[in-house]
Amino acid sequence: MKILILCTGNSCRSQMAHGFLKSFNHELKVFSAGTNASGKLSQKAVKVMGEIGIDISHHTSDQVGKYLDDEWDYVITVCGGANETCPTFIGKVETRLHIGFDDPSEAVGTEEFIMDEFYRVRDEIKKAFLKLYKEKIEPSL
Repeated sequence: MKILILCTGNSCRSQMAHGFLKSFNHELKVFSAGTNASGKLSQKAVKVMGEIGIDISHHTSDQVGKYLDDEWDYVITVCGGANETCPTFIGKVETRLHIGFDDPSEAVGTEEFIMDEFYRVRDEIKKAFLKLYKEKIEPSL
């Protein structure tokens, strides 16, 4: 099963979703990309994922163009911007989904508040992607 997760910057939400899917099943071929990739990972995302035993520090922030010619079982957007600007894939896409989340990197306030936003979004991503995995992906493996 081959899955692409899209976000705008490919530094935070898509990276966390990527990490969770791989943690649910290491056999999945999971990739993430951005419609306007930042080229770097959010260190706060790396931190909150590392705290629950998922290391995403080796991930790369890639432009979606790198993957347009490939075939995908799932292409999943995790932010409104990527959903609205999701490019047309030349290759085959079996299922396209949108599962949106707030962007914790846009949180403003104290460091404690900002980190709380990263934890909240991380936990929402885990819950949503575990449900997707259990209900749709795992039964089709």
